[in-house]
Amino acid sequence: MSLPLGFTDQPSELLRVEPGFSLAKQPTNASPGYTGKKSDGAATLAERAPVLAQLQEQLFAESRFGGKKSALLVLQAMDTAGKGGIVGRVVGAVDPQGVKLTTFKAPTDEEKAHDFLWRVRPAAPGPGMLGVFDRSHYEDVLIHRVHGWADEAELERRYIAINDFEAELAASGTTVVKIMLNLSSQEQLERLSARLHDPTKYWKYSPTDLDERAHWPAYMDAYQKVFEKTSTKTAPWYVVPADKKWYARMAVQEILIKALGGLNLQWPAGDFDLDKERARLKEA
Repeated sequence: MSLPLGFTDQPSELLRVEPGFSLAKQPTNASPGYTGKKSDGAATLAERAPVLAQLQEQLFAESRFGGKKSALLVLQAMDTAGKGGIVGRVVGAVDPQGVKLTTFKAPTDEEKAHDFLWRVRPAAPGPGMLGVFDRSHYEDVLIHRVHGWADEAELERRYIAINDFEAELAASGTTVVKIMLNLSSQEQLERLSARLHDPTKYWKYSPTDLDERAHWPAYMDAYQKVFEKTSTKTAPWYVVPADKKWYARMAVQEILIKALGGLNLQWPAGDFDLDKERARLKEA
């Protein structure tokens, strides 16, 4: 697959978590593999949107004729990192009938009565669907590690359970793409401030955002542990610099395009006699 204009390397290669990865060493305000400016990035995003849309449509179309493939985009990040922008500007460019969006909030009492993956399994995308997790099962190892709600033995059990779950998804035909939007503490502070100074953004603000921000170093350590324990060949993590929203959106778009492009998707031939139907159409 050729590189889009402005890219020198595939984001899927540059941003994938590999052995020895260190989150602390990753820049948050960079644009790896891209030579253009913000305005160029906006143009690239718009130019590449039809490519992603066609791949998603082919994925959906195949399933109508027995295809079993699907995809799952997992979005994890600190508050204000831009998950909503990815959903709106990247995923929002494809046909919504082929998208299954799930936002995982704090678990209900019923959900707490079950294993942490109980509420996640039903949200996995079926054949032909592009599933999106806005936050995910990773909350159950991140926040639990930060706040000490689970001990080390339980956390280790959950890492193993997550790997097994994602391996099951891959075996059933689901391509799993896991994105961590890597935001700086300073950029988060500025975005939180902007929310408190713009009436149209009050609804996005929650006092708990500041509560969790106080644990920033612990969260970074928890993410590092997640990458070490759960970035696998079948379900790799990608860490995307997120201080520049325009770059993050473009990078995630390219990672998705590369993932779907690797599925060898085809337009279904249909289950009818083409010549016969064309003849009938002439007589209609």
